[in-house]
Amino acid sequence: MAYQEEEQVRLRRQRSKQAIALAMQGRWREAVAANQEIIASFPHDVDAYNRLGRAYIELGEYAQAKEAYERAVEIDPYNIIAQKNLRRLPYLGEGVGSEADSDRAEPQHFIEETGKAGVVSLYRLAPPGVLARMAAGNKAYLKAGDSGLSVENARGEYLGQVEHAQRLVKLMEGGNQYAGAIVSAAEDRVLVIIREVYQDPSQVGVLSFPPKGGESLRPYVSDKMLRRELEHIEAEAEEPADKETKDEGGDSEE
Repeated sequence: MAYQEEEQVRLRRQRSKQAIALAMQGRWREAVAANQEIIASFPHDVDAYNRLGRAYIELGEYAQAKEAYERAVEIDPYNIIAQKNLRRLPYLGEGVGSEADSDRAEPQHFIEETGKAGVVSLYRLAPPGVLARMAAGNKAYLKAGDSGLSVENARGEYLGQVEHAQRLVKLMEGGNQYAGAIVSAAEDRVLVIIREVYQDPSQVGVLSFPPKGGESLRPYVSDKMLRRELEHIEAEAEEPADKETKDEGGDSEE
């Protein structure tokens, strides 16, 4: 009996990893099928329903997404992720899926390279209707101007301003180039990872993100936060930065 239970746990974990991998690759239709297969065997798997809802959102199939999240809430009435996405759905509008924002960063974008990548928090955020269309992994585009450093999505829509951006603006003016991607998006908080993709010869030896670069800039150590989003554990990604760093398995860099 114990062996059968262990085998069920192993099978469930294996299928979940497969479903998460499909999501990280943007293979949303296959992700739907994978999560439906899990649900057929484990009908009370809340995480599978949350992942299913996410896949349907990416495909623009909002009625199905709503059903998946509602089922998750039926199983777990206090599930924060399902509740959050049920609130998010009305902002998305019928027939305009986030495939329009399918310009997604490669997973490698989220891997640390000392001094070249950091997570920043945005302020002066865009309206909730714009932010609701954003998800972890969407590319973010940096725009330097007189007012500082702003971030836009693939549609050219304003998302917010980068905090403590003077260093980055100066480096961009000197010829450096950067790429961005959404780490976590909510109506009251947006985190973006920024990576240096080109260093101008005049700035050789100058770190874009010094280890002690400021309260809002910190090294990003892995793709765990992106995986959390795809596993629908966004609540962890929205905790204070010092706890996030400790959760990654080390002391805070702050």
